[in-house]
Amino acid sequence: MASKFDYFIVLAAMRTGSNLLEANLNALDGVTSYGEAFNPHFIGRLKSDDLLGITLEDRDKDPMALVRAITSAPGKLNGFRFFNGHDPRVLEPALSDPRCAKIILTRNPLDSYISLKIARETKQWQLKNIKRRREAQVEFEAQEFEKYLDQQQDFQHLLLHHLQKTGQTGFYIAYDDLTDLEVLNGLAAWLGVSGRLSAIDDTLKPQNPEPALSKVTNPEDTEQALSRIDSFNLHRTPNFEPRRGPAVGNYVAAPNTSLIYLPIRSGIEWPVTQWLADLDLVQTDELITNQNRKQMRRWLQAHPGHRKFTVLRHPLARAHTAFCSYILSTEPGAYLKIRNMLRNRFKLPIPGQLRDGNYSVDQHHEALAAFLIFLRQNLAGQTPVRVDGVWGSQSQVLDGMSSFAMPDLILREDEIATALPDLARRMGHTTPPTPGISASDMPFSLAEIYDAKLETLAAEAYQRDYLQFGFRDWVPLTGEE
Repeated sequence: MASKFDYFIVLAAMRTGSNLLEANLNALDGVTSYGEAFNPHFIGRLKSDDLLGITLEDRDKDPMALVRAITSAPGKLNGFRFFNGHDPRVLEPALSDPRCAKIILTRNPLDSYISLKIARETKQWQLKNIKRRREAQVEFEAQEFEKYLDQQQDFQHLLLHHLQKTGQTGFYIAYDDLTDLEVLNGLAAWLGVSGRLSAIDDTLKPQNPEPALSKVTNPEDTEQALSRIDSFNLHRTPNFEPRRGPAVGNYVAAPNTSLIYLPIRSGIEWPVTQWLADLDLVQTDELITNQNRKQMRRWLQAHPGHRKFTVLRHPLARAHTAFCSYILSTEPGAYLKIRNMLRNRFKLPIPGQLRDGNYSVDQHHEALAAFLIFLRQNLAGQTPVRVDGVWGSQSQVLDGMSSFAMPDLILREDEIATALPDLARRMGHTTPPTPGISASDMPFSLAEIYDAKLETLAAEAYQRDYLQFGFRDWVPLTGEE
């Protein structure tokens, strides 16, 4: 039987059973799956730095060369696993190619979320010997789960929408189907290969077979949170869930004044949020936030005359804050894996551990310049690293906002000292407070290293933002010098 496809891609997420699916695919005669071939941190298998004669560095320069190598490797049909967060340059060509078989693996997102937390807690990612099983209970965190659910939904919608646009269909298979021999042999028939399984591969054992609520330390809180987050049982149909707008959990509304702040991650969220609290004479934890889409729509309906605003920041200042907070820093919350990749493979001149005396202001200038060059490549889709929200273009963020609620007032950081009090006066406040400025970046401020070279590199990385919003050369705000 001739194959209908040249290669296959397993589109999945962590803790959805992709290892088990791959083991059964590899048990089919002539079928080979080469693991996570486009994981940013390794190639194929953990700690591996080459695959089919292609090194990690070569793959990052030309990812499609590895696709071609996998396609032409010995065997009847070859492929690989792909997760959201793997090299995005591979996804669009694979989705657009009708000769690429799309196997779309899903799992109840609550189960995969809890399984992921347990794996991170126990450090056990696979189980072959049941005697070595490690058990743990984890805390369910509602806001964390909602963000996780948004990510899974967005990825599933992207896949479905692209297949619809190109007139293709994928083979949808759920986690529970992985123990169904007939379904797996149906997959083999769909792939067009002649091999069939006589038994399910039993090398890998389920790690956490208990009910979801028995695996969390706060089952009552979990049930209450799920009744709000998943009121339509969306996790039962992860493949065709309705399209959701941007996550609104970060939107911040004042409790008394009809003002709502739509943040763009940039380092100035705290002073604007604090100003909203000061305006209504409340603590920041009394502001209205962490709302889902339905709750936020009710707030908007209940506050006619409301004003929605956001605040832009100069791209260079924003990139500098992102660099200092998430790449240079090794404190909790920093992106340590991306940090290590940027040091080792993009050669950012930053120390392994930041200590007093081992990092100079001249090094900081050099490192930020290198980071801006990386951002230009990253935003152009030329790197295997995700485009993160702390440095993605602000114009793209606003495009995403528009599918739920477009801000009717877009301010600049250097305007808020006067513009926010003016806005408050229009909302009925006679003596509104003045907002503060963002905290100084550490260990060096942008003012200490700024020059024309950095401005040029920022403009090259953020061409769309400079064009859309007319940014001029950066100048420090009062108090930043």
